[in-house]
Amino acid sequence: MAFALSNMQLESSAFQAHGSIPTRHTGEGEDISPALSWSGAPEGTKGYAIICHDPDAPLVQHGSYGFVHWLLYNLPASTTTLAEGSSDGKSGKNDFGKLGYGGPMPPEGHGVHHYYFWVLALDKPTDLPEGLGLGEMLKQLEPHLLGMNRLIGTYRRG
Repeated sequence: MAFALSNMQLESSAFQAHGSIPTRHTGEGEDISPALSWSGAPEGTKGYAIICHDPDAPLVQHGSYGFVHWLLYNLPASTTTLAEGSSDGKSGKNDFGKLGYGGPMPPEGHGVHHYYFWVLALDKPTDLPEGLGLGEMLKQLEPHLLGMNRLIGTYRRG
């Protein structure tokens, strides 16, 4: 299946769509992942994955642009919420070179960046090893993608 938006809805109690991400969830704050919840998964969904990506980052690396802040996978179909700072699932390697969530921290004076929090619905449960990068994660998940949608938040470094 091609990467295309579905009718799934993704939201956060920490910020509204296109709203400012609280400092608490950034590299200037406590650097903990925001709470997320989603609904409307396609029929047959057996698992989920989460990506947070900043396409405004002035970087080209690993053959793609932007900056990966969070990769989370191996989430079962029963998971439709992640608490703030959740340790559910397995973590991939973000572009800080670490596992787990790394919050927004755009370069000083770079203006507002947009952070795309994606939820991917999959047609099978996954058991991927911890530490995958974005490319390898997507290679493994794309054949099983049923639907996806995103929540966009913004942040400007103080």
